[in-house]
Amino acid sequence: MAPKQSIIPREGFVMDAVLNIVKKFALNPKYTLPLFLFLRYTRKGQDLSADHQTVFRTIQKFLLWGVLYKVNGYLNWGARNNWVQDNSWVWEKEVALVTGGSGGIGGLVVRGLAEKGIKVVVLDVIDLTFDAPKNVYFYKCDITSTSKLAEVAEEIRINVGNPTIIVNNAGVARGNTILDATEKDIRFTFDVNILAHFWVLKEFMPYIIKQNHGHIVTVASVAGYQAAPQMVDYAATKAAGISFHEGLTLELKHRYNAKKVRTTLVTQGLTRTPLFVGFGNDSPFLFPPQFPESVAEGIVNQILSGESEHLLFPKSYNMLPGMRGQPIWFQTYVADATKGLMSNWKGRQVIDPNKESKGSEEVAEDVSKSGVLV
Repeated sequence: MAPKQSIIPREGFVMDAVLNIVKKFALNPKYTLPLFLFLRYTRKGQDLSADHQTVFRTIQKFLLWGVLYKVNGYLNWGARNNWVQDNSWVWEKEVALVTGGSGGIGGLVVRGLAEKGIKVVVLDVIDLTFDAPKNVYFYKCDITSTSKLAEVAEEIRINVGNPTIIVNNAGVARGNTILDATEKDIRFTFDVNILAHFWVLKEFMPYIIKQNHGHIVTVASVAGYQAAPQMVDYAATKAAGISFHEGLTLELKHRYNAKKVRTTLVTQGLTRTPLFVGFGNDSPFLFPPQFPESVAEGIVNQILSGESEHLLFPKSYNMLPGMRGQPIWFQTYVADATKGLMSNWKGRQVIDPNKESKGSEEVAEDVSKSGVLV
């Protein structure tokens, strides 16, 4: 099982901390049930509840809500995991593949998985930016090229093994309006952020299906639920990523009968990296910028749990998936709040698709200059 995370996140006492405390204590029958039984069935407790009826009724409600929360969680687990468990995970025998894993969040995921003894394959267009242990294998590869990916995939199968864990993490953003973006900008964003997901799975998913064992992680973004000016192409690819995850999950279940294969969707907001310099945020308590370590740990822990999930960072973004069902006036109010998010954005680029290069992509020396936004 994955290690438990702290109640107070790295980001400090923000809304996630409040939600964690409520979940840990107020919605936990482990605490509310004994208290309810004491107040309801002991002489001293009855005297106390008679004197403090509002408190007693509140505890009753929290107990009921807690039971419903537990039942809902169990039903969610069953639905996400097809009501079957996979107890065949042996981390020393697993092979994980992480796209865009040379640095940033992807690099932290690579290191987290490698620490558990998992062989980790990194596909990226830039060299590793960290000292990798022996169980990390780097392949410089343009995942938008099906021919290059096919060549590298064969090398991976021969030299490392067939991946059983795939983390589609690589992503880019150009930060232009629809009219300012060039054709290359737009095609490049779609090539990296969504089309590459298809090419990677076409190479490696047949083995996972055959074994009925594996975990496929799709790193999207909360932008897939709510777009903003100057990131329409990016948001469109992330919305496609959400649909990709949902459709993939259904195909594994209904077309390939691979019900033990796990699928996880990751949707996060602003992350504390140089890539988000200038990105607006007017609600640091409700929607705090995430440390890359928080997102990476969440992904690693979910993989180690051997279970499917939808990870949101921060948890307060749980409201976004249901926005389409809200009244139009409320949707418009929320959407209008995004108008200034990208006004001062200065995200920097590893690759500029509008520049010609000799043979392969023009790559910056420093990974911090990347325009990769997951």
